[in-house]
Amino acid sequence: MHFAPDAEASLAFTVDLANTVAGATKSGLDELISPAQVVQLFDAHRFSGRLDRTEAELTEVRATRERLRRIWTLDRDHAALEVNGLLQSAQALPRLMRHDGMDWHLHATDPAAPLAERILVEVALALVDVIRSDESGRLRACAAEHCDGLLVDLSRNGSKRFCSVRCGNRMNMVAFRKRAAGEATADAAGTVAGAPG
Repeated sequence: MHFAPDAEASLAFTVDLANTVAGATKSGLDELISPAQVVQLFDAHRFSGRLDRTEAELTEVRATRERLRRIWTLDRDHAALEVNGLLQSAQALPRLMRHDGMDWHLHATDPAAPLAERILVEVALALVDVIRSDESGRLRACAAEHCDGLLVDLSRNGSKRFCSVRCGNRMNMVAFRKRAAGEATADAAGTVAGAPG
């Protein structure tokens, strides 16, 4: 384990939120276009606190998604500045909480605060762990062509390159086809070179 369990959960949530953009989804469509989809994400990640289920909340969460996508790939120093700004603007006061069957973990906003604010602060707290442990390199963009996905690499050797198995398989197929085409070209060149003149 690289980070505290609540930090890893927040990082996983961030990836799921970030990867609802059209360029990262399996469907190729934006998968955060209704309040119901916000609720689904909220429930899947066991977020606690206020949930308005409104278009206004959806708009705020979508703006939060874009802000977190931008922060995700910043270098460590710039990410630290952003995190400080997030915590300061929300007047975050970290405290340990236990709820809904979850063991002690950090919260830093009022449960009645707007969802977008709570998301930003929860993710900022996770990013504090990432920055302090100098592991910013584990937050990256997917290496697959034509994918806007993000990932958090929690593998032991830090070698994860793709946001999903789908992207990994797709890029393996691209590499296979390139190798096959190269071999066919080499075979054709060898046949021409060996042809009687």
